[in-house]
Amino acid sequence: MSEHIVVLITTPNVIEARKISKTLVEEKLAACCNIVQKVNSIYFWKGSIEDDSESLIIIKTKKDIFPQLVKRVKELHKYTVPEIIALPIIDGSESYLQWIDETVTRKET
Repeated sequence: MSEHIVVLITTPNVIEARKISKTLVEEKLAACCNIVQKVNSIYFWKGSIEDDSESLIIIKTKKDIFPQLVKRVKELHKYTVPEIIALPIIDGSESYLQWIDETVTRKET
């Protein structure tokens, strides 16, 4: 399994997406966060089908950082059950992956 991952997180708006992204980068839990300002999400929640506008954060980080990233996002996120999904990076530019390695740091818990 790859040590590099992409994490997807939806937020209710771009303001929250920016707050979460800035915190993750400042705390070296993410090398980079891209924000897609408006996505349409259709999902099942508490017995109903919901249809909402959200913002999407696309995060580049390392797999061993993921548990810390999840913990921090849950502290910052206003949703009860935030979407936090990790996907492996199966390949990439060697220099870009090295930059991720140099940028994110695992903190002892």
